[in-house]
Amino acid sequence: MIAVSGIEQLLFELANVLRVPVFAAAIAALVFVLFDLGAFVVELLRRRRSHRREHLDHASATAREALALSDLPGAQRALVSLASSAPMADTLAGLVADHDQPGIEDRRAKALADFDLISLRKLERSRILVRFGPAIGLMGTLIPLSPALDGLASGNVAQLSENLRVAFSVTVLGLLIGAIAFMISLVRDRLYSQDLSDLEYVVAALEPRQGG
Repeated sequence: MIAVSGIEQLLFELANVLRVPVFAAAIAALVFVLFDLGAFVVELLRRRRSHRREHLDHASATAREALALSDLPGAQRALVSLASSAPMADTLAGLVADHDQPGIEDRRAKALADFDLISLRKLERSRILVRFGPAIGLMGTLIPLSPALDGLASGNVAQLSENLRVAFSVTVLGLLIGAIAFMISLVRDRLYSQDLSDLEYVVAALEPRQGG
């Protein structure tokens, strides 16, 4: 029984040590998700113009004609007008720059794969917060419950009230972080999938047309 009591006390002390780091992590996560939300809003504002298929066809045809004349700057201007983000603009410019290089198909496939990886890297941040927010909120809820129960057992209502207030506040904070991150992740996933689809369409459209 003494050994069990010692282990329980050790677990209690370890949880208590985590109190401040968990609360600090919750605040840091909130700051980060709000910063990410601001960047997301700016990203949406830059995407006000949706690219219809006619726009993709026109820009691709213009770029294809410019490439046939070895006019690389003209081809880049035509394609970069399709870009919804800096990584997409870089990818489109790279597709033009690699036009005369050997192994063009492999280079284009590599460019698309790299763009996909860049998109996934941006999505990772919000996807991590989708899980991290509620997890840190749950930890921040459970840690103050031990001193709250101590206060209840000893009749210290002030201690009970203070710890319960902290516990529920961290719960709300964690859920808020997860909800915002989930929304950002969901919309970004759709946007980046559309960007990749547009890039794949452009790559196919840049192929020389056979016949008349």
